[in-house]
Amino acid sequence: MENRWVDQSSYKEDAAWAIVAITFPHLFTAFERRCAERTVKDSWPDAWEAISGTILLPGESHEKDRRAFDTVHAHDWIVVSAITSKQVAGFVEIVATLGGKRVAGTEERRFLVPSDEYHIGRFGFVIDPARHQVYGGSSDFIGWQPGRAA
Repeated sequence: MENRWVDQSSYKEDAAWAIVAITFPHLFTAFERRCAERTVKDSWPDAWEAISGTILLPGESHEKDRRAFDTVHAHDWIVVSAITSKQVAGFVEIVATLGGKRVAGTEERRFLVPSDEYHIGRFGFVIDPARHQVYGGSSDFIGWQPGRAA
């Protein structure tokens, strides 16, 4: 059996057990093998597709669905931090970055979103600039200085 795991540069520690179960299925129960398949599909969809010869459809892999979300929303403001605003009643103060990037030097903007509208989706909340205003006022975020908003 060809080792399809060699090209994986990093493994999610809690999910790595599934590689053993897929590689040595005779050592695991049917339930454990089903759990292992789900884990591999969710964590390493490319490896699963190569091993099984099947293409995972939307909804069949958490990681593949996350990649699709990231592609669709690469140029959208995605929330990376949120706090209930004490400055503006009924709103959540948001810090968002383009594509939801969380690396040093990434531009951040603050927005206000009505509290009843702010519901985090499977991969985050996407800011709608037509409805969610950029906010430059006093902040509830520790360390956010006035005038820092873009």
